[in-house]
Amino acid sequence: MAYVVTENCIKCKYTDCVDVCPVDCFHEGPNFLVIDPAECIDCTLCVAECPAEAIMAEDDVPEAQLAFIALNAELAAQWPVLTSRKAPLPDADEWNGKPDKRGLLQR
Repeated sequence: MAYVVTENCIKCKYTDCVDVCPVDCFHEGPNFLVIDPAECIDCTLCVAECPAEAIMAEDDVPEAQLAFIALNAELAAQWPVLTSRKAPLPDADEWNGKPDKRGLLQR
């Protein structure tokens, strides 16, 4: 079971999770991060580090966000690996916790 980045990461893109990942399974897009399910070792270290609480176990993803499981796998194959922490997006704190952000995902 891999871990999944869900909707609340969109337009926030905090990268605290990247610092603790022992296998560099995070990939970076313009306004979202994803986890490569083939690389994730289920260590859970990233979950507690995410200020947006956007990372969860695949089995715990809410029904309304199940599409993010496939989306993480798809975009991880396209986006570059992120190996070090970066500053979040400038207005991340304003977007954190806002619902219905999927349409704002930039590929």
